[in-house]
Amino acid sequence: MTTRRTPPEMWDAHAYERFGDFRARPIGDLLHRVEAADPRLVVDLGCGSGASTRPLAARWPGARVVGVDSSPDMLARARQASTSSRIQWVEADITTWEPPSAPDVIITNAVLQWIPGHLELLPRWISSLAPGGWFAMQVPGNADEPSHALMRDLVADLPEGPELLPLLLGKTGVEDPAGYAAALHAAGAEEIDAWETTYVHLLDPDNRLENAVLEWVRGTGLRPLLGKLDADREAAFLARYGQALQDAYPRTSMGVPLPFRRVFAVGRRPA
Repeated sequence: MTTRRTPPEMWDAHAYERFGDFRARPIGDLLHRVEAADPRLVVDLGCGSGASTRPLAARWPGARVVGVDSSPDMLARARQASTSSRIQWVEADITTWEPPSAPDVIITNAVLQWIPGHLELLPRWISSLAPGGWFAMQVPGNADEPSHALMRDLVADLPEGPELLPLLLGKTGVEDPAGYAAALHAAGAEEIDAWETTYVHLLDPDNRLENAVLEWVRGTGLRPLLGKLDADREAAFLARYGQALQDAYPRTSMGVPLPFRRVFAVGRRPA
């Protein structure tokens, strides 16, 4: 398996949280299908700034919660946002990190799309669960949407294109619900549920942002490119990309509609 540790500079906590309400919604939909009654240890792999971790502590008030992420910036924001003694924040690569004991719940929310070959991690995570423990995951399934396709096309035209393209979210690597269901079954899980949802996020209804979709992608997908070009060339690139995004996602009277597909899967280790 080829794995890639998401570089800490990929994430900008402030930019990511600008649309925090939209980004937080999938974790609620995911947790709705996790039927753990009274877990002792709950792990959030790729916890980011803690937006997916804090709901775990609220859902299971008797549990110890561990949030794991490779980004110091995101973890600093997580610590600022929550001082709960029940949440432990750990800086580590989720592909190699080992839990201190068998978790009753493992959640991974919007991170596996950055890890090539992540299906091969599922057997280890499922087997690390306590008997009867739950695994739940969510990944964006929008790599073919204009927000990412336009970015790749414009980067490919740069002299540095061959060097920069591998940093971007590619067209492959995320399975459909059937693929994740099959992978969880092969990993030994039962009570499997897998589905997809396309949210339509109505960004910036008050028209306060010059380019709402550009600000959205600054928090994640665009992040690896920032700082890789000199200031003038980066500004020119962002101007071209920003105009292309405005053409692809025009403003309406209700805001800027951004369709966003996400794929979910849940499974349980046999008791």
